[in-house]
Amino acid sequence: MNDFSNTLLSIQHSLEESFNRTGTEIQEEGMERFNQANWINRVWSSKSYRRAHLNVVDCRESSGLWMMHCCIFPHLHNTAPIYGFDIVALRNKITGCFHDFSPTADKQHPMINWFSTESKKLNWNRTRELPDWAKLIFSNDVIAASNVQEEDELNQIVELVKRTTEYYLNNVRQSNDAIDETIIFQNYYSYNQKQNPHLYTPRIMESLGLDHEGVTIFVEKCLFPEIFNLLH
Repeated sequence: MNDFSNTLLSIQHSLEESFNRTGTEIQEEGMERFNQANWINRVWSSKSYRRAHLNVVDCRESSGLWMMHCCIFPHLHNTAPIYGFDIVALRNKITGCFHDFSPTADKQHPMINWFSTESKKLNWNRTRELPDWAKLIFSNDVIAASNVQEEDELNQIVELVKRTTEYYLNNVRQSNDAIDETIIFQNYYSYNQKQNPHLYTPRIMESLGLDHEGVTIFVEKCLFPEIFNLLH
């Protein structure tokens, strides 16, 4: 295993350790279908956050592909932003890295302001242009990098994940008793994420053994589930 692979796995393990420390892993109905030898889906919940999902596709041995998706949703009476972090990598480079504290009811939430300050400290050789669906939900300071190969940029990502995850998990609970309800904003985020045509390409579907129906179920029910008919 080379240093690049070790870097990717260190990010995954750092997130798993953070969620194990702050939450309880839960077994969502139907999720067991989407856990395989090269595909990990884990979900945690706690008094601080409603749902933290870590999704890792590891096809390095076959195609060189490694993908990680992580999303943390606040509780529904919490105006804190939604934490999102995604990496798509091939054997020796990260082709896409996206990270954001995406606003919900409070567009000026202190956590968003903190993330804005942090994001301005980073430098990337090449940034990614965001598609229209992403511009609807991400903050103005979303981190979107591509073609990450240099060691200093890889180190930035590792340190970034540790810093932003620790901050988010330590601070998200502070606005848990907000008056505003955020179902509409969280659903809007999930709906627009599902407009991404590159969530699961045919090549990835085949490598995971999924047909079109299986992919639809995963995306709708497990990756970005919307909330309906919820009683409070």
